[in-house]
Amino acid sequence: MSDAAWTAVDDYIVDHLIGADAALDAALIANEAGGLPAIDVSAAQGKMLHLLARMAGARHILEVGTLGGYSTIWLARALPEDGRLVTLELESHHADVARGNIAVAGFAGKVDIRVGPAIGSLDAMIAAGEGPFDFIFIDADKPSNVAYLRAALALGRTGTTIVVDNVIREGGVLDATSDDDRIRGTRALFEAVAAEPRLSATAVQTVGAKKWDGFLLAVVNGPV
Repeated sequence: MSDAAWTAVDDYIVDHLIGADAALDAALIANEAGGLPAIDVSAAQGKMLHLLARMAGARHILEVGTLGGYSTIWLARALPEDGRLVTLELESHHADVARGNIAVAGFAGKVDIRVGPAIGSLDAMIAAGEGPFDFIFIDADKPSNVAYLRAALALGRTGTTIVVDNVIREGGVLDATSDDDRIRGTRALFEAVAAEPRLSATAVQTVGAKKWDGFLLAVVNGPV
């Protein structure tokens, strides 16, 4: 099947199961106007993250990689009234756009955007004893995936759900000789998860508007 067919199926899913969404549509428009790269999760993937967070009963969510806040809004919608979400973004301009989008969606009071290198932010959170987080979504620079995984374990608890995006890379994950740092970082992630007895994990391939990629899904068995 062609990429066009994959996108058509995504459109069918959205039409039947998700529908129009003014706040999310406005976020994508603002992202484009702000010059942000069009690398957000798709609507179907965003709804999947929302449902996974609800299934996990998440009250405290951590997101590594905010971009313009599209996935952040999906995750914030899964929170109960007293829930909160911390999201980490390297670029101050991206964070500014995200703040506007999150405010328009009505979640300014629940979402804490922290700007700077995510490793530094995560180290500070660990040192401060923040957490535990119930649900952690990792969608940032791929060479740092293993470091983000280790931080997720430090900030999680038994039962924490961890989701990592972009782990198939159109099959590039199979290339052991790749000099692409994103592929090397993704392969290192698989190796780290496979060697980690505290995690029960799988990965799923996806096709659609975002072409051929996938998610790694893990639950912390504990103890952390």
